[in-house]
Amino acid sequence: MSRIDPLEPPYTDAAGELLARMMPSGAPPIALFRLFARNLPMATAMHGWGSYELGQELSLSMRERELVIDRTCARCGCEYEWGVHIAVFAARARITAEEQTSLTHGSPEDPCWTTESERLLLRAVDALHDHGDIDDVLWARLAAEFDEQRLLDLLLLCGWYHAISFTARVTRLPSEPGTPRFADVLPHTESVGAPADRG
Repeated sequence: MSRIDPLEPPYTDAAGELLARMMPSGAPPIALFRLFARNLPMATAMHGWGSYELGQELSLSMRERELVIDRTCARCGCEYEWGVHIAVFAARARITAEEQTSLTHGSPEDPCWTTESERLLLRAVDALHDHGDIDDVLWARLAAEFDEQRLLDLLLLCGWYHAISFTARVTRLPSEPGTPRFADVLPHTESVGAPADRG
């Protein structure tokens, strides 16, 4: 049961116009956006930042962006937003089934991660989740791989999806119809359950 119910139609003109801008043309608004629309000034401000994070101006590639988002949401235990991104972007970002399992239940050391840059991104997400910081050794490795623009985008992208995850979890937002669940990408050797140690 949601603690704050997303808006349901009919929407006010202002809410309807904002929700239409937040979605691809003609697509019905997802519950998260309808939840945000309970506070229109906040939702309007967030729309600009969210458009940047998912837009072409972000210096991270789509694949890098989605690895960071999926790992962040999984570590936060936010099945709602993780499921939306897996459903909408995983195929476009060429994230394999094995990588989806690792992002959700595994570690950056899993054999599916064959490039150092992607392992570093996942280690950065884990460090930020676990410690709210990145130590000097990992930072030096990140700085050798990513320029300052990409590093700043990494930090703010991870923080943004912590905020999204907190909101979706605390309000008990139910999963979007047809989106995957954490249990759908369990390793074959594990029993069904939520990701371990998800803060």
